[in-house]
Formats: sequence, structure tokens, C-alpha cells
Amino acid sequence: MTADRFRTTLVGAYLALFFIYLFLPLVVMGVATFNTSRFPTVTPWMGFTTQWFAALFADGQLWRALWTSLAIGAGVVALAVPIGLSAALLLWRLHSRARTLVYAVMVSPLLTPGVIIGISTLVFWDRWIGVGGGLVLTVLAQSSFIAAYAMLLFMARLQRFDPAQEEAALDLGASHFQVFRRITLPYLMPAVLSAAFIAFLQSFENYNTTIFVRGLETPLTVYIASKVRTGLTPAINALSLILIAVTVAGAVVYEIMRRREARRAAAAAG
Repeated sequence: MTADRFRTTLVGAYLALFFIYLFLPLVVMGVATFNTSRFPTVTPWMGFTTQWFAALFADGQLWRALWTSLAIGAGVVALAVPIGLSAALLLWRLHSRARTLVYAVMVSPLLTPGVIIGISTLVFWDRWIGVGGGLVLTVLAQSSFIAAYAMLLFMARLQRFDPAQEEAALDLGASHFQVFRRITLPYLMPAVLSAAFIAFLQSFENYNTTIFVRGLETPLTVYIASKVRTGLTPAINALSLILIAVTVAGAVVYEIMRRREARRAAAAAG
């Protein structure tokens, strides 16, 4: 066996083990959805059933928790994405020594444990501002660190932006708002969509921060954690399977639209 073939075999084996490690738990979870056992397990196999989908749709508390998480995620997207965009534009235009300090301050929430963010947010907003726990405080707490993810995405996109485009528009008489709306924002639109998607997912799966600021609301992660303590059924597996299917379908649709757009752009250029 040659060195190149050995290297190719080794890389292929590593990739196979990586994807097995990544997707095998999801496969096991999906198979457990169709087991008649009232506990989410594959072994022992007690028979095929679809009753857990019916149990899922009959669980009113779970659906209220899901809608609560969706509402919180939408609020986080509406708040974190503009904050991240503003921070990225500030850092991109800041060329003094203060840039390193400002960058460290803006990224620091990512290095702070979610428990600390949740407690500090609750203490500050509740005792000093008078905003108690609930949807609003949950959105504020999550946005305080999710905005940093959005900022990093925008900064990566801005690294490839040519400032000469803005300078040319300003020389031709455009206002700063027109330059941002007609040049900068369209260029950043792919990053805006990516940041919105990442912000929503980060909000949807967050537990450590949410548990301290949720008040009387029960997001999906908190509901699932409570069910783990009181008795988890495969209805949660059914919900997870549906969410995975929706995510895969969305990714397929996005990829189809992206390829169509690429073909149109290539045809227009040719």
C-alpha cells in the first residue's frame, strides 16, 4: 500500500467514524420514537407504533412551551442581529488602539458562563430597572451574548468588503444612510441571514441562562428538563424527529435555491 493510498484510507476511516459519532445518537433517537415502550429507548424493542406522535399533538403544555421558545427566538433575532451588525461596523471602522479593547469587551459575553449571565441579568434588570422575569427579560439575557455571535459573522463578511465602493458613492453625492442601504447592507445580506439563523438556534436551545430569567414562562428546554425529572416519554423524540425533518427540508430548499441563483448568475455573466 502506497503512502497516498494509506493516507486516503485513514482520512476516509476518520470521516466515517466522525459522522457515525455525530449522527448515530440522532438515528437511535428517531428509532426510539417508534418503539411502544413508554420510555425513550431502543432496547428492548417492544413493537412498532406511531402512538407517540398522537401523544405529542395531545400534549398542550409541550406546544405552549414550543411557542414560547419560538417567540423568544424571534425576539432575540430582532434584537441581537442589529446589535451585532452595529458592533461589527464600529469595529470595522475603528483603527485606533482602542479597537482591541472594544473587541475584547464585545466578545467577553461568549466567555462568560450562561449561569452567570442569567443571574446577573436577573439581578440588574429586576432590582435596578424593575423588569421582572418573563419573555422580555429572557430576550434581553440571551441577546447579551448571542449578539456577539452575530458580530463575528458580520466581521468575517466585512473582511472581504472594499471600502472604495462607499467612498465612491459618497463622492457622487450619496448620503451615509443611502450608502448603507444601497451598498453596505446588500453586501452584508448573506451574513444577516446567517446571523439570524444562528441567533435563533442559539436562543432555541439555550437553557443555562433561560432558567434564571424565564419567570413564570416555560420555554421548551425548561419543559424538557422538567420532564426528564418527572418522567420522559417518546413524545419528546417525536417532536425532535419533526424538528430534524423540518431543518433538513429547509436546508435542501435553501441549497436548491442557491444553486439556481448560481446558475442564473453564471448564465448572465456568460
